Amino acid sequence: MKVVQTNAAPQAIGPYSQGIIVNNMFYSSGQIPLTSEGALVEGDVQAQAHQVFKNLHAVLEAANASFETVVKATVFIKNMEDFSAINEVYGEYFQTHKPARSCVEVARLPKDVLLEIEVIALCK
Repeated sequence: MKVVQTNAAPQAIGPYSQGIIVNNMFYSSGQIPLTSEGALVEGDVQAQAHQVFKNLHAVLEAANASFETVVKATVFIKNMEDFSAINEVYGEYFQTHKPARSCVEVARLPKDVLLEIEVIALCK
C-alpha cells in the first residue's frame, strides 16, 4: 500500500490522505473545490466543478494515473438541480472514456461546497 500526496492539490483537512494505491489501483479521497493553497473557490457549481477536476488531475498524476484510467467516479452534489450543469463540466474531462459513475444528492458537504468527487483509477 502506498500513500499518494501532492502539493498540487489541497492537503487533507482531516486524518486521511489524498489517496492510496493498492495493487496498482488508485483510490482517491473526495476532492472539493479548494485550491492547492486551501482557499475555497467561490462561484457557481461549474466553477467549483472545474476546481474539483483540477484537484483530481493533480492526485491522479501523483499516482501515475489519469482521467483515461479512471474506472469509477462517485459524485456527491448538494442539489440535484445542479446535475445538468455538473454533467457539462464532467463531460469535458471524460469525453471519449466514460468510467462507471454514481451521483448522489447529499444534505451537506465539507465547507458547505456544492460538490465533491472521488475516483478509482488504474495506475499506469
